[in-house]
Amino acid sequence: MSKNECITRLSPHLFWDVDVNSIEFDKHKAYIVQRVMEYGLMEDWNKLKETIGITEIVETCKRLRTLDPKALAFISLISKTPLEEFRCYTTKQLNQTPWDF
Repeated sequence: MSKNECITRLSPHLFWDVDVNSIEFDKHKAYIVQRVMEYGLMEDWNKLKETIGITEIVETCKRLRTLDPKALAFISLISKTPLEEFRCYTTKQLNQTPWDF
């Protein structure tokens, strides 16, 4: 499966706010990976993993500024990568709020 074909085979709810035909996989890889990690179904995860591989997914997630805590825990566990290597984790630790309601 080609990278651009992968986008059209992902769940339509992931890209409800953009035109799917205007997304280029290589140019918008971080956007696609983040959407799949945060809102995708297991089938979406499997399609993404089949297309670019877990190593590239992890490297992309390491550079993201924000990522849902559950998605971060999932990718950290699956890849056996320490949380401290992810930018979104270290940034969150630096900017703690006084109260978490």
